Amino acid sequence: MRPLLASIFIVTMQDRGVFVTDFDSEVDTAARQSGFSGAVLVDRAGSVITAAASGPADRPSGLAVELSTQFGLASGTKLFTALTVMSLIESGQLRLDLPVRGPLGTDLPLIGDDVTIEQLLSHRSGIGDYLDESLFDDITDFELPVPAQRLWSTEQYVPILDGHPRVAAPGAEFEYNNGGYVVLALVAERTAGQPFDVLVRERVCDRAGVDSTRFLRSDELPHSAALGYLDTDGLRTNVFHLPVLGSGDGGIYSTVGDVSAVWRAFVEGRIVPPELVGQMLVPRRGSGDNAREYGLGAWIHRDGVLEIHGYDAGVSFYSLHHPVSATTCTVISNTGSGTRPLEELLARRIRQ
Repeated sequence: MRPLLASIFIVTMQDRGVFVTDFDSEVDTAARQSGFSGAVLVDRAGSVITAAASGPADRPSGLAVELSTQFGLASGTKLFTALTVMSLIESGQLRLDLPVRGPLGTDLPLIGDDVTIEQLLSHRSGIGDYLDESLFDDITDFELPVPAQRLWSTEQYVPILDGHPRVAAPGAEFEYNNGGYVVLALVAERTAGQPFDVLVRERVCDRAGVDSTRFLRSDELPHSAALGYLDTDGLRTNVFHLPVLGSGDGGIYSTVGDVSAVWRAFVEGRIVPPELVGQMLVPRRGSGDNAREYGLGAWIHRDGVLEIHGYDAGVSFYSLHHPVSATTCTVISNTGSGTRPLEELLARRIRQ
């Protein structure tokens, strides 16, 4: 078994006779100094530039993280949700301007008749949120209103999505909203007549050609998936802090390689057609003072770099894609702040 906190990039690439760059050394140093547990991948058009894996995927057993290890993506899931919804728009089953009241029926009565699919996708719906991240300095302080094991399907989220008064008029302002993306998953399920995890697999993962990206139950994770830990040391996992099975706002598991492949398939129009990709990348946040805008499911930097990220109890994820250079930089960790020491390095690297 290899060392848990060694740079796998340095070992692997030196063995192959590949020159180790200053950037590789910076990644290695940052990983060692922070006790990083996770995986890093930088590639261009699918060709690896930098790859690193370190730390334990399972602390009690000593099972080490691999580049092929599956990690939770937290809110990185939202891009998959947006693509699933857009695929239903492509097939004519939904429209961006469709009010969601119809598919919801009598459920969630506080969501107004004028709230649309596009407003939910762009975080401009104004609906109340079951998980308002602005209320917590530490996401591990959030407690689910029901036991985690009750949230095993999107339909089971309906009771916790209910009862939250709207915070703004639909379309009036940008307000990041987790609940809105669960509502989108619910609408997608009811429209297509399939469970949301099946829709994501068939409409996003299969089209992107990835097979290690799935919604996994936290109480039956395979050996290929990393356990999420609440602290940098210790054995407490996040099993009681997150739904047992994720939905539209978070909870999908993936690998650094799969994330890169999904980015490429997305921008190349292989998941949804180019015209819908273009609509997803129209900024909708609405303030020219921001360094980042938001489209549908992804953040958009002024220089054209795209970003998705997610932070949760025992999960941190950060991924950038530059369509012009076809470069992707991704880091995933099985601790809540594990990616932070590497994010600035990747943000700099994507722009070189």
